Amino acid sequence: MKPLLIAIATVLLMSVTFQAGNAQAPATPKVTVIDMYFGKPVTDNYRWLENINDKTVQDWFKTQHDYTKGIIDRIGGRDSLVKTLEYYNSLKPASYNGITRKNGRYFYKKTLPNETVGKLYYRIGDKGKEIELYDAGSDEKGKSRSITYFSPSEDGKKIAFGVAEGGAEVSTIYVLDVDSKKLYPEKIYPSWFSVSGWSPDNKGFIYTLQQNADKSSMEFLVDTRSLYHTVGTDASKDIELFSRKKNLDMPVLPEDLCFVSYTEDFSYIIAVLGGVNNDLNCFFAPAKELMNNKIQWKRLFKKEDHVTSFIAKGDEIYFLTYTNAPKYKISQTSFTSVDVASAKVVIPEGSQKIESITRSKDYLLYNTSDGINSHAFQVRFDNKKSEEVPLPFSGTLYMNTLDITSNDVLLYLTSWTRPASIYNYNTSTKKPTLSPWNSKVTYPGIDNIVVEEVEVPSHDGTMVPVSIMHKKTLKKDGSAVCFMTGYGAYGSSATPYFSIYTLALINKGVIVAETHPRGGSEKGESWYKAGYKTTKPNTWKDFIACGEYLVKSNYTSPAHLIGEGTSAGGILIGRAITERPDLFAAAISNVSCSNALRFENTPNGPNNAREFGTIKDSAECMALYEMDAFQHVTDATKYPAVLCVGGMNDPRVIAWQPAKFAAALQSATNSGKPVLLQVNYDNGHFTEDKKVAYRNFATMYAFALWQAGHPEFQPKQK
Repeated sequence: MKPLLIAIATVLLMSVTFQAGNAQAPATPKVTVIDMYFGKPVTDNYRWLENINDKTVQDWFKTQHDYTKGIIDRIGGRDSLVKTLEYYNSLKPASYNGITRKNGRYFYKKTLPNETVGKLYYRIGDKGKEIELYDAGSDEKGKSRSITYFSPSEDGKKIAFGVAEGGAEVSTIYVLDVDSKKLYPEKIYPSWFSVSGWSPDNKGFIYTLQQNADKSSMEFLVDTRSLYHTVGTDASKDIELFSRKKNLDMPVLPEDLCFVSYTEDFSYIIAVLGGVNNDLNCFFAPAKELMNNKIQWKRLFKKEDHVTSFIAKGDEIYFLTYTNAPKYKISQTSFTSVDVASAKVVIPEGSQKIESITRSKDYLLYNTSDGINSHAFQVRFDNKKSEEVPLPFSGTLYMNTLDITSNDVLLYLTSWTRPASIYNYNTSTKKPTLSPWNSKVTYPGIDNIVVEEVEVPSHDGTMVPVSIMHKKTLKKDGSAVCFMTGYGAYGSSATPYFSIYTLALINKGVIVAETHPRGGSEKGESWYKAGYKTTKPNTWKDFIACGEYLVKSNYTSPAHLIGEGTSAGGILIGRAITERPDLFAAAISNVSCSNALRFENTPNGPNNAREFGTIKDSAECMALYEMDAFQHVTDATKYPAVLCVGGMNDPRVIAWQPAKFAAALQSATNSGKPVLLQVNYDNGHFTEDKKVAYRNFATMYAFALWQAGHPEFQPKQK
């Protein structure tokens, strides 16, 4: 392989030198590899780019980065868009995240307008004096560091938290004494996953550890271990609670993510074999067995039970399931005799999907969604009486029950045109009031936004929702630029949320269309499974149908339509532009799964085979080929302008996925429109660092708006 890469490097250098004087992208050598999948030959001309740690490949990425930067830096309006985002950010007094209460102390991460990342704080009572605990700051090389998660002890005297660099997400766990604000000596690394809970005696906590932090290694997410750490001791001697190697008598797969946590009242411990699939695969044992050399785990839920979440109250278990209920129901069983099949139905399936469940001292709380707006309910444990929670406005709801010793709840509510608001709510008084945590903010242009919720026919007649946002002054003559985005994976619904990124586009006269394709779960579990594995084509065909509707209805035209997909949404946008290149002026393929047939050969791939399929199964393998955008690039095709984005610190979608797609498009397109690869060296799948994020999104938007003909984003003359 090494001599081959040296040869490629020579060709690449010659190509770059030759092409430097014109507008063509740097040539990428083709080295043909042919794989056979169940009798089907599949050609891959850019397999060599997968060797991401090789210097030749790294040089190729740098060449692409430099070429892209040279073009992007000339686009007018990009820097102005960064300033707009910074201005909108400055209008909000503060952002509070992860508010948690332990023993009367509130812990949270707070970010001020002039800060790029948040700091860790606490206060006694929600109106008490604020005390700063930890500022992740930057490392000695100036690389951004951010607090990725935190977990305070039950007495509020200690706090464990993760710190990651450059948007990498994989974190080092630190432990802090809250009163003295001094760090304990241990540093535990690598742990992408949050601390899953402290022991009731406050002496230690449970966490999950990875084998290594190499995002390009196939060992990255294999054979994770759940351990118990006693604060102040050597982490190398931590007690292993649950893993594939420790629990050889249990059905643990190498790619299963191993987690252990306590139930709410510390009566039981739960072992979960986690991953991207929503169906729980978990076991339980009495909490007193935590420190035993051999914990006697018993089956709680298996995947075939289709349970997606549960809460516990002593021996009682309340669980959310879609068995014989595509829009979900809440049922009840017991730890003393787990029986899912004969469980009592507490809340039957209704016309709206039940989204989530949680609990306070005396109440089970759950919220439902019609696919767009949330509704909330509270059910008394003692008499099962159900009452609706009055919400201040329609939108998307998240309920944070602060602990199980009270009935205090924080309600987070947002919509397409309403910034997130935080309300204090008590299940006894049933009156939401604006919380001290709420940051009131007024953004320019909100009152001039129109939101239209419509449904459009897809390729098979299925009606697909799309949320359309634009200025009141819009003229429906097809001349407006439209930014259409979609996801459609993992059963994740595109429910309403307020975003300063969306606002910035709308205030520029751009239509923003949020599509709700199959693969999400806006209409329940059946909607999700209709865009899953072998049914995945519905996802991008629904997206195409939404674009056709916007054109037919004169919101926009193909010359002004932008398509965008991020992460798993890379399948959606990649296949949309390879199936209908004529429909789009520009496309953004952001940190995208673009080479689905090879995704299992990435560190995060084996786990994601549960969502997309595996090459080991003939039907699923052919489905992966069908959803593979890279494999559907055709020579001499008029493709739209495309910006592919890859994060070099990305632990979710390795950077060669969007890179191979960019290389193939650069070689194949004959439209004369640019295909660029934006390589983010200071970013991962995303980043908390606002300075980096604003520049990243402004670059993507500026490129697309340029190509869609927006007058403010045309290139500057040299």
